[in-house]
Amino acid sequence: MSSDSVLARAEAALSRHRASSAMEKRRRARTRRSVFGKLRRVVLIAALIGLGLFLWGLLGTPIGATGLMLGVVGFAIAAALALWLPVNAGDAGPVPQSELGRLPLQTEAWLAEQRPLLPAPAIPLVEGIGLSLESLSSQLERLDAGTPLAVEARRLIGDDLPELVKSYAQVPTTLRKADASGQTPDSRLVNGLGVVKDELDRLAERIAADDMNRLATQGRYLEIKYQGDGVN
Repeated sequence: MSSDSVLARAEAALSRHRASSAMEKRRRARTRRSVFGKLRRVVLIAALIGLGLFLWGLLGTPIGATGLMLGVVGFAIAAALALWLPVNAGDAGPVPQSELGRLPLQTEAWLAEQRPLLPAPAIPLVEGIGLSLESLSSQLERLDAGTPLAVEARRLIGDDLPELVKSYAQVPTTLRKADASGQTPDSRLVNGLGVVKDELDRLAERIAADDMNRLATQGRYLEIKYQGDGVN
């Protein structure tokens, strides 16, 4: 094995490690936001109940033991609901109209939240797709939103991938391993995720090829401009 091949493999491994670390940091950040969001709910509930009891007392109605008990029970129920309900309960997934450079990270975050719903064979593919989205994010930031590549990327990342996962989630769990035309819903999901992963990688390669072509064109332009047509 040549030294160039060894170096290329080492750089690829380092790139994957960095991307995985970045994904883990964002995952931890989402967890912290969720925890702090739920704690804010509990604090707000406590403040509202305390304010209500205070106003009740100002009206001249004795709070008494019954009022305090009702306040405690009401707080306990509301706090339990606040801790149980997810902070982003209204989030239906990535928004296809989002800024193109932000869309991959939005989709990655949403996809990470869907992991508990997915079968075990899909998890490695989800991780791979997350790494591909991480890499694509910086590439798409530089891409003109009106180009065919940008339109394709937006459709794949913002529409096709989320729709695949949502369609699977709508299948009752008791039917996900039932045979249908030779394929189960689980296998269809896994196959679909594999197609998405391959398309994301091809998309990244095409964007990189365009970048390299522009670099070569610019380099040749500078050579001709400053060194003359005799440059080989």
